[in-house]
Amino acid sequence: MRAPTVTPQLQRIAAQAARDPPRVFTTLAHLIDVDFLREAYHRTRKSSAPGIDGVTAKEYAEHLDENLHDLHERRRSGGYQAPPVARVWRDKADGGQRPMGQPPFEDKIVQRAVAMLLEAIYEQDFCDSS
Repeated sequence: MRAPTVTPQLQRIAAQAARDPPRVFTTLAHLIDVDFLREAYHRTRKSSAPGIDGVTAKEYAEHLDENLHDLHERRRSGGYQAPPVARVWRDKADGGQRPMGQPPFEDKIVQRAVAMLLEAIYEQDFCDSS
């Protein structure tokens, strides 16, 4: 179930940023509630490899509500700390390799939530896209 409050919330932030471009947004973390994390979960790619913790998107989804409430509580209380990122090497077309990071799935959700907020502020066409 998608949260009906997330898109209007992002639209309000985008409108504030458009009305007052020099405005400095200093506190946005309080906007990332369980519904916001749920929407971020829905927008997170599920097919990527698991991170260092080995948890896949499918495993995370098995207890989605419980996991999102726990994540929200840890973020709210200051107990959430971004976990280590697994480094893997991918082959390049020229025969070389390049390093890539694979964050744990839960951290991808947090990253997506933050990206959603930043896109609302910095993407000029956000309000027009709905």
